[in-house]
Amino acid sequence: MKKVLSFSLFLIIGLVLSQLLPDMMGEKFHSFKEFTNIMLYITLAYIMINVGREFELDKTRWKSYVNDYFIAMATAALPWIFVACYYVFVLLPIEHNTSWEAWKESLLLSRFAAPTSAGILFAMLAAIGLSTSWVYKKIQVLAIFDDLDTILLMIPLQIIMIGMRWQMIAVVLSVVFMIYLGWKYLGRFNIRQNWQYILLYSIIVVAITHSIYFITSTLFVDDEGIHIEVLLPAFVLGMLMRHVHIDNKSERAVTTGISLVFMLLVGISMPHFMGSSLLTDTAIDSGSVLGNQPMLPAGIIAFHVLMVTLLSNLGKLVPLLFYRDRLIEERLAISVGMFTRGEVGAGIIFIALGYNIGGPALVISVLTLVLNLILTGIFVIWVKKLAIRAALKSDKPLTI
Repeated sequence: MKKVLSFSLFLIIGLVLSQLLPDMMGEKFHSFKEFTNIMLYITLAYIMINVGREFELDKTRWKSYVNDYFIAMATAALPWIFVACYYVFVLLPIEHNTSWEAWKESLLLSRFAAPTSAGILFAMLAAIGLSTSWVYKKIQVLAIFDDLDTILLMIPLQIIMIGMRWQMIAVVLSVVFMIYLGWKYLGRFNIRQNWQYILLYSIIVVAITHSIYFITSTLFVDDEGIHIEVLLPAFVLGMLMRHVHIDNKSERAVTTGISLVFMLLVGISMPHFMGSSLLTDTAIDSGSVLGNQPMLPAGIIAFHVLMVTLLSNLGKLVPLLFYRDRLIEERLAISVGMFTRGEVGAGIIFIALGYNIGGPALVISVLTLVLNLILTGIFVIWVKKLAIRAALKSDKPLTI
């Protein structure tokens, strides 16, 4: 619980710093921002490599995973659609309800509500003794799949944002190749996986993706280069590793520390929306619909945060409609477990910033993520109580 609250605290500290540092640092802030962005990519790659390492599937049972994937996809899609509709129909003036620009920005930003925080969830469920239960194993599969679905859907969302240019065709081909590589060689390579090497791999992934962009931008001066987000390459790299479970004090401390730094950096990356016209000017220049909206009073923001949290978690109840051979308590336990949000959702918000999407919707998204992090402990305790109730009702041990 302390770990999850620390994530929330660091995200809030970063958010506060994002408002103070531009005025405090002046011209130096631009260089500082470039440095923190690079560090953010490295920490995100580190997290996604570890998520990929958890992606362990029995290929001989691939047909049984098809059903799980579509359930996970629906579990990720409903929160996304609910929040996107809320942003368009509630946050924006009525004249934007039929605006394609408003819809595409909302669809990209609201995707933060889709992915489950696999890393946080697995660690907390294991800590309370559910690591061998059916609920844990099913949550593990669904959470990994909805993270994967979120990563893959970012490609068409980016195409929607900038159009089907030749760069996006190159990105799509790269994505297809990486997915093929990840599936064909899943868990094949027995390489070093302590934190020092994972960090080194993260730096290499970021260096490669940035080098591709730099080289293609240089070759095609009049056009943008090929920009491949680190999410999928890092995830696929983790998939390729034969998972070696390393659990010691130093590994836990460093991995937690890197996640905390990531949450801090996500907060710092938020645009300056208080005490300056910087964000508004940027939004107008970029043609951003969401970013061009005036900031709302704190009380109204708080109300929207509660509503978006409710809608995003309501969408996660999809598993209740499936797995009818299991008790309703078990199905509800899976759904509640997937309420948890974290690093991947924060990564989506960071990507949305690259398209100058800001305004009240961005603030609401960040604070919704904070609120879900704070509530994670309650969600996990709820899952444990439901699992115990199901075990008592079926007269089976909890570990079955």
